[in-house]
Amino acid sequence: MTTAANAGEAILEPDLPIVDPHHHLWDRIAPTREGLAPALNHPFIAAVMRVPRYLFDELLADTRSGHNIRATVFLECRSMYRAGGPEEMRCIGETEFVNGVAAMSASGLYGDFRACAAIVGHVDMRLGEKAKPVLEAQVAAGNGRFRGIRHSASYDADSGVLGPLAGGSPGLYLDAKFREGFKQLGKLGLSFDAWMLEPQLPDLIDLAQAFPDTPIVLDHVGTPLGMASYEGRRGERFPVWRDNIRKLAKSQNVTVKLGGLAMPFAGFKSFMTEPPASSELLAEEWQPYIETCVEAFGVNRCMFESNFPVDSGSCNYATLWNAFKRIAANFSPTEKTALFSGTAAKFYRIDA
Repeated sequence: MTTAANAGEAILEPDLPIVDPHHHLWDRIAPTREGLAPALNHPFIAAVMRVPRYLFDELLADTRSGHNIRATVFLECRSMYRAGGPEEMRCIGETEFVNGVAAMSASGLYGDFRACAAIVGHVDMRLGEKAKPVLEAQVAAGNGRFRGIRHSASYDADSGVLGPLAGGSPGLYLDAKFREGFKQLGKLGLSFDAWMLEPQLPDLIDLAQAFPDTPIVLDHVGTPLGMASYEGRRGERFPVWRDNIRKLAKSQNVTVKLGGLAMPFAGFKSFMTEPPASSELLAEEWQPYIETCVEAFGVNRCMFESNFPVDSGSCNYATLWNAFKRIAANFSPTEKTALFSGTAAKFYRIDA
């Protein structure tokens, strides 16, 4: 019987095609621990440091762990930036690196699976109009695979929420210079991935309304919070999150990724437990958020995502997709096709 690797779970619906629209690749040279104690103690960093290397071999092992993964989308993570040259152009190195991985997969040597069939990189939108030549360089480096950019706006007044990821400023998506850069995406037919925290959702609502013709995808269902100063308040914040999700869904140019809930930010009890949580527990924790998004956006604007290897802090790759399949158990075959592959393939223009 096909099982979820290292979990003893039977793979649910193993033939269901999946396009994974959100994963990373990196080779993190292990940092010295001197002077890094506060960062290392943050749950997010603790999870990421468990996987210092996640390259094609590791991705291939995960995507071969039982589910029918047909293609994937790479999401920027500041990996393999150029060491020199103009600061604003160093991000091109990441796309060059990932395009090489995509070329390996496209060779057919590893089967008909297509890793990194679409690439989402980074360009600093605060460059304003000067972002355009950087975007054009990204498109060229992607060799037909570059689809858009992600520029995170994640911020909270409590630095304990993001820990070492803190340091940004509030209101990035409202900033005039950022929007000047954002305008360049539409001119080049590119999309935008938005990562932010739940209290910041009104900023994305405003951005989506200001640029109704630019495709936007909200990552990680908007990152609900239940840690640091939000500990014990996830239930209290749920109606606020839900109301903002419903408002955001009114903008037809916005799609949402269903995932990222295995990160520590939501404060679920499944995070980094031993033994790892079962797909039943994960489905129980995540279901209210995922069902709310599907109800608001509809299946044709929702896509399940792995967010690997970041989400490996709560489970392995096979168990994560089992959890999603449990949540989607009562959906029709047509609805499942949209949620697991169709929406992602359409949004990122993948022939899968």
